Amino acid sequence: MQHFTMNNGAAIPALGFGVFQMTSKEVDEHLPQAIAAGYTHIDTANAYFNEVAVGRAIKASGVKREDLFVTTKLFPQSYPYEQCAHDIDATLERLDMDYIDLLLFHQPYGDYVSGWKAMEEAVAAGKVKSIGLSNFPVHKIRQILDVADITPAVLQVEINPYWNQHALKSELADLNLVFEGWYPLGHGDQTLLAEPVFARFADKYGKTAAQIILRWHLQEGNVTFPKTCDPQHIKDNIDIFDFALTDDEMAEINALPQRPYYTVPEEAPDFVLRHNDYSQQA
Repeated sequence: MQHFTMNNGAAIPALGFGVFQMTSKEVDEHLPQAIAAGYTHIDTANAYFNEVAVGRAIKASGVKREDLFVTTKLFPQSYPYEQCAHDIDATLERLDMDYIDLLLFHQPYGDYVSGWKAMEEAVAAGKVKSIGLSNFPVHKIRQILDVADITPAVLQVEINPYWNQHALKSELADLNLVFEGWYPLGHGDQTLLAEPVFARFADKYGKTAAQIILRWHLQEGNVTFPKTCDPQHIKDNIDIFDFALTDDEMAEINALPQRPYYTVPEEAPDFVLRHNDYSQQA
């Protein structure tokens, strides 16, 4: 496993196992497979409704807590300052952990400005090691920076070869953020996987198209956590550390036409505004 260094000096594993849209039963089955395969970074969220299962699988794995890196995220209902402190404790209880390695604000809506102070206080109390943001545009990140004592360490956004986020990275270069990419393989888009450039490099290196894309992410400096319930894909996705793309090959991938799969709206969509009862999970 390779690691990147965040702006607070802490290390973050470059490849993780994502449990987005997994049921608790699927987490119980497949997270142990991922840990056994060598994954040390697990990415979940309140809104995934599987934190209890993630904590259970980690406990059962026998791997020391300090040898794993656990990320979770808070939805906007948790952002108001007093609610945020309460919901961080509730997250720790669901995960059955003493601390979270990385805690993110999941969506750029609601009272994220006041909530950021509660995030900082959780760091000071040792409940959270690092804090960051997910899906936040530049102007909302700057709103947080206006009141922040702790600079966000991570920004999680859509990143894939069709949306490499080079412009965003350039605009936020002063923050020394680690970027994490969701939809790293284009959300299973066969058009992306079938791009001739990936077939050509896959043939050269004896890899799959997905492995070439994940290697591109690694060399771009992106943390990724491809979600899969396929045991073979779990093994394949982590098998990207024994080769390297050349600078010319990286440039060829980055020359692909750019378009996002999803544009985060300025105003909150309905699904973000719904109040969730996170206690209702097995």
